[in-house]
Amino acid sequence: MITATRAFIVAGALLVLGVVNASIAGKELTIRDGEVVFLDLGPRDPRSLMQGDYMALRFRLADQLPAGKEGEHRIARIAIDDKRIATLAPPGAPSTLPLRYRTRNGAAWIGTNAFFFQEGSDRHFARARYGEFRIDRESGEAVLVGLRDAALKPL
Repeated sequence: MITATRAFIVAGALLVLGVVNASIAGKELTIRDGEVVFLDLGPRDPRSLMQGDYMALRFRLADQLPAGKEGEHRIARIAIDDKRIATLAPPGAPSTLPLRYRTRNGAAWIGTNAFFFQEGSDRHFARARYGEFRIDRESGEAVLVGLRDAALKPL
C-alpha cells in the first residue's frame, strides 16, 4: 500500500524529471533547427585547477548589452552578416534575430560562460575566436555548440 508521503515523493520526482526532459528536448530542438550564429569572443582564461580544463567565455556582444536586475531575462536584437557573425542591431533595423540574455553579477550573460574540453587540449582551444551558437528564432534562446578559430573553422 502506498502512503500519501510516498505518493507525493513519486509525484514530485516525476514532475522534476518531466521538467528536466522538456528542457533537454527544447535545447535539442534549438541545436537541430536554430539559426547558426557566431559571437566574437573577448578575453578568456583557459584553465581551472578545481574544475579541470575549460575556457571561461566572455562575448564582446555581451559588453554592449544593458544589464538589468540580477537574474532578469532580456531580449536584444542582433544583425547577422554574410559570415553569420552577430552584432547588436540598431533600433528599427530590418531582418534581425532575437537574442535572449540575462543579468548575472551586474553584467549581461549570453548562453553559457564556460566551455569544457578534454584535459591537455588547452593549446588547441586557445585559438578560439568565436563561439558557435544555435539560436531559437522565436524565443531567442542561445545554445553554445562549439568554438571556432579566426577563419571560422571548427575547433
